[in-house]
Amino acid sequence: MTHTIFPVKTEYSVVLVNYKSLELTRRCLDLLQAGLQNTAVPIVVVDNNSADDSVEFLRRREGITLIERNTASPEAGNIAHGRALDCALAQLKTEYVFLLHTDTFIYDASVFEMMLDCCHGLPKVAAVGCLEQLDRGVSRTAWRLLSRFFKHYTRRSLRALGLNARQPKPFKETHLKSFCTLWNVQLMKKHNLCFQMDDRNPGYELQDRMSALGYPIRTLSPRKLFRYLDHIQSGTVAAMGGYADDHRRARMYGRMTS
Repeated sequence: MTHTIFPVKTEYSVVLVNYKSLELTRRCLDLLQAGLQNTAVPIVVVDNNSADDSVEFLRRREGITLIERNTASPEAGNIAHGRALDCALAQLKTEYVFLLHTDTFIYDASVFEMMLDCCHGLPKVAAVGCLEQLDRGVSRTAWRLLSRFFKHYTRRSLRALGLNARQPKPFKETHLKSFCTLWNVQLMKKHNLCFQMDDRNPGYELQDRMSALGYPIRTLSPRKLFRYLDHIQSGTVAAMGGYADDHRRARMYGRMTS
């Protein structure tokens, strides 16, 4: 079921996916709509077959376009999220779209103009976003990179010696994280691309293909982006009780939704 209320054409839309996260979605929308008041920016929410109170809340919520996505068979979380984004993509009329997670809280809506400024001019930019989901600060970020570097090359060395070791993961992040990402919708539709094209996280294959086509991908530092917002990271899992009460993400969820 879709309730469409698209206003006059604007430069960008905002899309988020709800799955059983009433309090997160309510907080996210409250901040988002307060920041975008008196604008004509379309806000699209896709409900991913929640079948709970969050659906009724969204049906009553003014100022949004609600797309209710019903699935007959179970889907992996990343696949369900990507397909929900593609449901919204099919209806978008704007040149750009901002993807938000429901656990992303926008405290300064000028973040949208800041990110759009990265796209103006030539060549056309395919996407703008951040490679990290948290602002860990300089020291924690450096330690994380160093530890991942050693783990990566330790595993490579062990496998080269014929020893049993896990497949090494890249020690540097290369793909934009979708908690707050700007995508060029016109370029995506021009090349018949969408968000979910393989079994990885939504947007990863899209970014790879856009890069292969020669379109730039702009990255923002966590320090810069998190001046405008907060992100719980896996807030939906925390909202559904997926972490122990003393888990870092559960504590963060409690602080941000209290």
